[in-house]
Amino acid sequence: MPSLSRSVSKPLDKAKSRPPVRWATLIMAAIVGLSAAIVLAWFAGETRITKIFAQFQVLQSQPPMWLEVPMVAVQYLVAPTVVLLLLAFAITRISPRPRPWSRCVVISILLVLVARYLAWRCLSTLNLASPLEGTFSLLLLGVELFGLTNSIIQLLLLLRVRDRRSQADALEHEVIQGHYQPWVDVFIPTYDEPAFILRRTVIGCQAMDYSRKTVYLLDDTRRPKIKALAAELGCQYLTRSHNHHAKAGNLNHALELTQGELIASFDADFVPTRNFLCRTVGFFQNPKVGLVQTPQSFYNPDPIARNLGLEGVLTPDEEVFYRQIQPMRDGSGSVVCAGTSFVVRRSALEDSGGFVTESLSEDYFTAIRIAARGNEVIYLDEQLSAGLAAENISAHVTQRLRWARGTLQAFFIDSNPLTIRGLSPLQRLGHLEGLMNQLGSIPRLVLLLMPLAYSFLNVVPIQANTREVLYFFLPYYLVQLTVFAWLNHYSRSALISDIYSVVLVFPLAVTVVQALVRPFSKGFDVTPKGTSNQTFQFNWRLSLPLIVLFVLTAISLWRNLGLCLAAGWGSDSYDLQAKGLALSWMWSAYNLAMIAIALLILLDVPRPNPHVWLDLRRVVKLSPRLFQAASGDDLDPRPGSPAPKNWWGMTTQMSEAGVEVALTQQVSPEHPLSVGMAVDLEIAEEAIALEGIVTAIYYKDELPHLRVQFGPMAPATYRALVTTLFCRPGQWKRWNSPGELRSLGLLLRVLFWPRWANGRSSRAMPVAKG
Repeated sequence: MPSLSRSVSKPLDKAKSRPPVRWATLIMAAIVGLSAAIVLAWFAGETRITKIFAQFQVLQSQPPMWLEVPMVAVQYLVAPTVVLLLLAFAITRISPRPRPWSRCVVISILLVLVARYLAWRCLSTLNLASPLEGTFSLLLLGVELFGLTNSIIQLLLLLRVRDRRSQADALEHEVIQGHYQPWVDVFIPTYDEPAFILRRTVIGCQAMDYSRKTVYLLDDTRRPKIKALAAELGCQYLTRSHNHHAKAGNLNHALELTQGELIASFDADFVPTRNFLCRTVGFFQNPKVGLVQTPQSFYNPDPIARNLGLEGVLTPDEEVFYRQIQPMRDGSGSVVCAGTSFVVRRSALEDSGGFVTESLSEDYFTAIRIAARGNEVIYLDEQLSAGLAAENISAHVTQRLRWARGTLQAFFIDSNPLTIRGLSPLQRLGHLEGLMNQLGSIPRLVLLLMPLAYSFLNVVPIQANTREVLYFFLPYYLVQLTVFAWLNHYSRSALISDIYSVVLVFPLAVTVVQALVRPFSKGFDVTPKGTSNQTFQFNWRLSLPLIVLFVLTAISLWRNLGLCLAAGWGSDSYDLQAKGLALSWMWSAYNLAMIAIALLILLDVPRPNPHVWLDLRRVVKLSPRLFQAASGDDLDPRPGSPAPKNWWGMTTQMSEAGVEVALTQQVSPEHPLSVGMAVDLEIAEEAIALEGIVTAIYYKDELPHLRVQFGPMAPATYRALVTTLFCRPGQWKRWNSPGELRSLGLLLRVLFWPRWANGRSSRAMPVAKG
């Protein structure tokens, strides 16, 4: 095997020998400095600058003829919007899932509408009458241009979506038949995760239907109990004497000590299904394939859905990325390695220098290096594993900030996808979209703050009348709203996406600035897993800036609404200032609702049970354990006592700790069930025999429902239970996010009747159907 130490250390030594020139910081500082200088000169009355902006203002007041609104009745102005809406609606019904033809038609319509809207915004709506108004008007335009540029790039990339599931069907046959079965080393890097989480992950990796594999537990905390766990489960245990380079260093250390042709890597909480390797290994028959990434699924709800009481309704936070963005990236050759649930060719990894240690996002940049060496990094859109989503809002934010900082470090390392040699222009465009998306928190923050300028500074950054809004803005906005969920395969509505962005807007904006100024000032923060909490917990640290913004926005709303009414809404004297105020109070009302819901999300609901309960239906037989010796051995019933009664039922919820069973028969007085009764439980379809204690009995639909807590079980029994719960092929199902109208209804319900007020159970609910 080639010496990895040489290939990994070389770029690191180079990085240490000379400090990198932080061009991104210099360029950002230059842009900000130049903009500030122009604005200051304008405020100071510098003649040349003032004349330039005065000329621009004249052009804004005299737009080209093709940007003038037709002098027709309002209903005719709305007619194009109605026609486009009907066309978009018809396409989404004829083609419920985007196909090449339907996607092309919809994207073409959106691109034309975006171009039309941009022309109107740039040539007709700017208010440059004064330096103050001009500054805010140009700032708002710049924010819109940034967002629309990212949207245009994304629309263009969506024209080349890839779906490799049918290809996987053909390649899987070669693996199952034994025609192609290279040796696979399975890596499970861990840093301080609880043993019960690691136990299920190791068992899941060992249960994969692929004989030529070795499972390695990579313990970066050198815990004796984890070493004992590896010995108990029969997997290999690797550790090192230091934690240099965090997860990337841990993986590189294991890479030096193993020899498998392929490497599969799973985070400590991710459990693969039994067919994971059979579905992915076949792609490596093509010698150009360097890495195969699969989506992340989660067997618990993310904290945003849980805190809103919308588990099983809102899709997980990452769904848009894995349903829309990754297939789009696959079409452009810019697939993102997600750090777990992927398989990589050892030779391609070693040739690219091993796992990247220069950044917090070792996975992202490792894939970039592999692709830059001429290998294919591809995406199989099948849910072949599942892990734990962040379990509270603080952990959720910590995880997102690490991802953002790690991704933005691209501007400061050799693996920058925009400059590294070996990538095509299309691949760079795909990565540019991702980098721009990480910068999007600052434009979002500007949009939250902009209505305050109307109220407190008497600034009107947009000059437009109602007819212009109906003619230029409404078609673009409503058509985009209509096809938003359709384009992302119903993984997220636009309203829900906005909520997710508001929750993170302040910490992400701060992180973006820090990452561009001091990119390596913060180390790797591990997302805590396996936690629980007994009470409601409000995150004051994250909520404080949102509370301040909420108060200011509320004041702005009522002030602007009062000024609008005083100006005589709809009267002839309703001038530009009043129209600006009308837009401001509606904008403020929307922002106020979004901020209020974001504050509700920051209240973590109780989660006393650390175990994950899955929605799983299995036939079970229960029987009472009537007599037991002091030693714990079962004894036969006393002579003359009635034979033990068996009850049959169907599981409704299952976990590693217990089960909920809906009995299919009434309980007779001769054979009663009671809380505290010891029972034997057999899962008929899986041939798993368990012992337990009845901890709760309640009636639903006139039939008894039981909750049974499992007792101690043999290792083989526990292994069979984990395999049943987490490893069944095809068990992780997707569901569609609510549409825009239903999302609006859900958000209004949450706003006026939040979870903490409705007394709902706080036990974690399932996110997947079994």
